[in-house]
Amino acid sequence: MDSLEKLRLLAPEADLEPAEEVLPNGRRTGPAASPALPGCLHQAHTPHGPIVLLKGLLSNACERNCLYCPFRAGRDFRRASFAPDELAAVFHRLYQAGLAQGLFLSSGLVGGGVRTQDQIIATAEILRRKYRFTGYLHLKIMPGAEPEQIRQTMLLADRVSINLEAPTPERLALLAPRKDFLEELFRPLRQVEEVRREVGGRPGPWKSLHRSGPSLSTQFVVGPAGESDEELLRTTAYLFRHLHLARAYFSAFRPIPDTPLEARPAENPRRERRLYQASYLLRDYGFSVEELPLDKNGRLPLEEDPKLAWARRHLLESPVEVNTASRQELLRVPGIGPRLADRLLAARRLGRLRDLQDLGKLGIPVARAAPFILLDGRRPACQPPLL
Repeated sequence: MDSLEKLRLLAPEADLEPAEEVLPNGRRTGPAASPALPGCLHQAHTPHGPIVLLKGLLSNACERNCLYCPFRAGRDFRRASFAPDELAAVFHRLYQAGLAQGLFLSSGLVGGGVRTQDQIIATAEILRRKYRFTGYLHLKIMPGAEPEQIRQTMLLADRVSINLEAPTPERLALLAPRKDFLEELFRPLRQVEEVRREVGGRPGPWKSLHRSGPSLSTQFVVGPAGESDEELLRTTAYLFRHLHLARAYFSAFRPIPDTPLEARPAENPRRERRLYQASYLLRDYGFSVEELPLDKNGRLPLEEDPKLAWARRHLLESPVEVNTASRQELLRVPGIGPRLADRLLAARRLGRLRDLQDLGKLGIPVARAAPFILLDGRRPACQPPLL
């Protein structure tokens, strides 16, 4: 199998790991135009700006037996592996041809986490040092990677990620019985933050655009372990607050033939989207888990945006006066995000906002915001929201 054949086989399988092609609202961008490499290249949003991202695997062979995973040991399907120099050369050719500007690199676990992490590091080092690639690298940290490997990976990457897969050890045991939640997954997440603190104060140590080091993300598989949204969001909130997680990715379960969970129904993709929306409320909007509109089973409503659900419960009777509200209060209004809140605060310094046209000129979607605000002490005329 030549290198391009391997890429056509392996890269589409990396699509099972959501990454920078997932927008803040949970929707995915489209594939990049690549007739010769279908499913390999993705429109992506990164700290470098919008780029075309190759999502690649070093290998789809794996020694672990995760119950939901197509790469699990013992499953009968076509497997392939790249050597680090081979994959680096393939990506460099795509980069020189203007087809790809960044690389997301993961792998099945082959020969243990330490050996697999060495292969990821070697690939990145070849790109950075031999090919002088200065663009975007998102590198996975494998279960069981050693502290020094985590440090080396961070010095090469713009983003690193460690997949928790489940919110608690008990839930992970139902998905991946051979993985140790605390030792193999949560400990490396903590070590990423420790390396940031150790190295981040030194001038110019990072390849990343971030002065404090590469950003950090994780992924959860949603559905097959029976976890609630509250469990997922409590773990996510902890990671945002204590480990400066940049983003949590949520992957709605899809059954894979010839795996132990092949008969399990697929998770509703709308649940995935609601989890993304709620995670942004926790990260950027000042919400706590306790404020989210969770039902008695700890689940978000599927039928509406969680911010809108919260506003209907709290702001219909106590609307926000946009001329005097704090930034935090403005962020609770549907349709007003961080950038629009800052724009609104700047406009207030120039004069009072008196009608919906004033808000519309700032780019605020007035139909969404109007039921929940006051303008100069008055409710704006608007269509009442459907309840």
